[in-house]
Amino acid sequence: MEQLPYIDEHSQRLDAPADVAWTALLKVLRRTMGGGAPIARLLGCDPAQGTAEFAGRPGEAVPGFRVVEAEAGRRLALRGRHRFAEYALTFILDGDRLRAQTHAAFPGVLGRLYRAAVIGSGGHRLVTRRLLRQVARAT
Repeated sequence: MEQLPYIDEHSQRLDAPADVAWTALLKVLRRTMGGGAPIARLLGCDPAQGTAEFAGRPGEAVPGFRVVEAEAGRRLALRGRHRFAEYALTFILDGDRLRAQTHAAFPGVLGRLYRAAVIGSGGHRLVTRRLLRQVARAT
């Protein structure tokens, strides 16, 4: 699989064992990303639809992301693409921290404009940090 350019990494301290944190991560992804199908279709995401009973297994999806690698309690790697970007979001449970690493490519003029709107505006940072906080609360 092609390596995408590094964008950023955010982390959140968790006061829970890895199995509890893993369950909370999957629950938050189902809840927060599960309703994103209309936006995913608008952007032309692959995948645009989520897996009905998303459990974080390779091949399963939430709108905009497909699981490409999963090691329960340790690592969940998601990947997707749409008309403006190709991207990867990897969650790593590392001791008492949950880290979210983002890699993405934004080809062409429209891709650069999209990057400015999403990354440059700080929107991606806010959404990623909120997602990590939600996982922490769910533990």
